[in-house]
Amino acid sequence: MQTSRLIAALLLVVVLAGCGSKFKTYDGPEVTRVVVNKGERRMYLLHQQDVLKAYDVDLGFAPLGHKSFEGDGRTPEGEYLIDRRNPNSEFHLSLGISYPNEADVKKARAAGRSPGGDIFIHGKPWKYRGSGPDWTAGCISVRNREIEDVYAMVTNGTPVTISP
Repeated sequence: MQTSRLIAALLLVVVLAGCGSKFKTYDGPEVTRVVVNKGERRMYLLHQQDVLKAYDVDLGFAPLGHKSFEGDGRTPEGEYLIDRRNPNSEFHLSLGISYPNEADVKKARAAGRSPGGDIFIHGKPWKYRGSGPDWTAGCISVRNREIEDVYAMVTNGTPVTISP
């Protein structure tokens, strides 16, 4: 009797563990734009002018101003696109932002610097849990359960507006 209960409990744990996938599906209105307001520390997923979802965000460790150079710790400002996806990201899941654009490259090169790159919208892994706000190297971070929704809702090619 005890053995059969133990086996049943173990089977239940295995089944429930399989239900906790980080990959969700979404069948609602299309996300036509992602808007990040750095001053508000908020990110909005829009369908046309309607806000579908809003999230609190963490930014680069030097949040004021536009990203100009590799290593400056700033989150870029301007118009970009979601251009790639990383389901195996160190940061749970991540969506790539098309930084640097032509203007970013031109400005950095004029100063003899690299503009940097690898800017993402991503989750917050356990090793960064106690880091406080604005801890990234220039990325936009949401909670892991939130990036699961964002990852499902936002497709490659979606415009991203990042404002001060």
